[in-house]
Amino acid sequence: MSRPAQPTPGVAVIPPPRPTLALPPRPALRRGLWALPLLLSLAFVAAVLAWLRSNERADLELQRLELISDALSLESQVSGRVDRESQLLRELAAHLRENPNAALAFAAMPEVQQGLRRFWISLTWLDAANRIVAHLPEQAPVPSLEAAALAQTAGLSAHLAAPLPGGGAIVARYSPTEMLRQNVPWWLTRKYDVRIVGNQGEVTASTTEGRELPGRQSYRISMAPTFSDSYLELIARDQVPKWYRTFPIAMVAGFVLLIAGITWMLRRQVHDVSRAEAAWRTEAAWRSAMEDSLTVGLRARDLDGRLVYVNRALCDMVGLPPEALVGKMPPMPYWPAESTEEFMLRHQRNMAGEAPREGYEARWRHRDGRLLDVRIYEAPLVDARNRHIGWMGSILDITATKRAEERERHQVDTMTHHARLTMLGEVASTLAHELNQPLTAISSYNAGVINSMQRQAAPDPVLLRALQRLGEQAAHAGRIVQRIREFLTRREPQLEPCALNAVVEGGVALLRRELERQRVQLDLRLDPALPLVVADAVLIEQVVINLVRNASDALGDMPGERRIEARTLRTPDHRFVRIDVRDNGPGLQGRPVEALCAAFYSTKREGMGMGLAICRSIVEAHHGALDASDVPGGGACFSLTLPANLVTSAPAVDEEEVA
Repeated sequence: MSRPAQPTPGVAVIPPPRPTLALPPRPALRRGLWALPLLLSLAFVAAVLAWLRSNERADLELQRLELISDALSLESQVSGRVDRESQLLRELAAHLRENPNAALAFAAMPEVQQGLRRFWISLTWLDAANRIVAHLPEQAPVPSLEAAALAQTAGLSAHLAAPLPGGGAIVARYSPTEMLRQNVPWWLTRKYDVRIVGNQGEVTASTTEGRELPGRQSYRISMAPTFSDSYLELIARDQVPKWYRTFPIAMVAGFVLLIAGITWMLRRQVHDVSRAEAAWRTEAAWRSAMEDSLTVGLRARDLDGRLVYVNRALCDMVGLPPEALVGKMPPMPYWPAESTEEFMLRHQRNMAGEAPREGYEARWRHRDGRLLDVRIYEAPLVDARNRHIGWMGSILDITATKRAEERERHQVDTMTHHARLTMLGEVASTLAHELNQPLTAISSYNAGVINSMQRQAAPDPVLLRALQRLGEQAAHAGRIVQRIREFLTRREPQLEPCALNAVVEGGVALLRRELERQRVQLDLRLDPALPLVVADAVLIEQVVINLVRNASDALGDMPGERRIEARTLRTPDHRFVRIDVRDNGPGLQGRPVEALCAAFYSTKREGMGMGLAICRSIVEAHHGALDASDVPGGGACFSLTLPANLVTSAPAVDEEEVA
């Protein structure tokens, strides 16, 4: 995949139209959610129907309870009325016993007239032989129109009898129907049809006429002993309507039709929404795939600076998941802790709309702690109504670019350094050659003077000793020049067993007067049990001299005590020996040993920056290491480590190794 083009600040990039991708089918339950309102409505309708059926049963039960209550009450009233009529008839019989001429005045007796006006049909006085003594009405089949009507509608009749003392009886025939009409309350007749029926269901008396209507509730109660083999029956006039014939059923039917129509429209709407959602999901999937395939990090922030969106490239860039970024307010987790204040000022500038249109560079911190260089472009974020709702940022990781530029710059510097080293090698070789001749002359003249003094009878011993020391130093200077020349012309070091303690003492001895002049105290701590080391004693001595001289220069004009300590020791594993040169000066001041040993790098105003570079090359030619560290309490310590069991010759060192 080719690298995406760098975004232009302030320009919204609209993605091209994309084909529709097939998405996995949605769950069946979710596809049928449109039917949920219909199912709930049907459940509601079923509950309403059950409620109507329950109400019907409750109404029927209530009507039955009222029937039973009213039947019991009416039976008590009717039985009481018949009992009162029997009592009146007995009182009439007692009156007839007390009045011997009662037969002549039987018809005019008030009790008789009142009974006939109530519901008695006839009244018969029988003697002991059951012969009729008197009969009312006067043997007339139909005494009046009212009586005729009564006779036609009365149905069956009933009899009441009261015995007379000495034999005979008073028999009253009455109409049960009329008796019911007179004794049943009006409000009860509006509610019920009241009848007296026999064992076989024949109607003895009734308050109404006409055929019996089916489907109405009724209740029978025995009227014994008032009427043997007879029952008082109440039939409800009002019929409890069937639950499926009530008005709520019509409303429920209309509700079901309405819900069915609404469900059909909802189904169409849900299908339309599902298609739109599928298109949106396809669009979202395409957009997400495009955003995830970008190598450019994207972030969206609201007007308060809160992160509301990040893409995968940005998450990979900082090593944090989206959950750890979305919703975060400044300071952000990828800001370096030491630069929080600077980043906060830049954030406030960006929120004010003052971000540079050409973008700006920043340094972020990855989750694992490494730093990365990024270039950020900010643009306003607007919604569908063209309202400014935040800021959209495009982030480019330019760490690799920065490193490539740094490598290129380093290569240029290295090539320059190589050119300088080549020139320095040529100059040093020429200088060594030129110095070798004066040194040879000095040694020759010195030898001649010594020989002349020795031929004298009494030579001055002090002068002779001074001349001998002069010859030794001249020879030593010659060897140094020769070794440096050989080293710079890619010749191998002259390896031989040597005592490091003697090498250190020899190098320090050459600097002792200079150290005394600078008022620097030099302490030697040499390990007497140190083994011999295979090395070039002259080169190692030059390294020690350079380290001690650098320590002395670092002390400079520092007030107070100036102290340098040189010591030799063996590492705990006895595989290496080490020479430490430490001082109580200003220390390394945060500079690593790589920077200090770089060619042409110097902390001195007149320094060339080649001393430590050559020292490191010499040590590495001996398979050793040169290190530096700060001393607790102040000062620096340079350590020269050499293998204690080196027996092979060291490789040649050229100018590149010196660099």
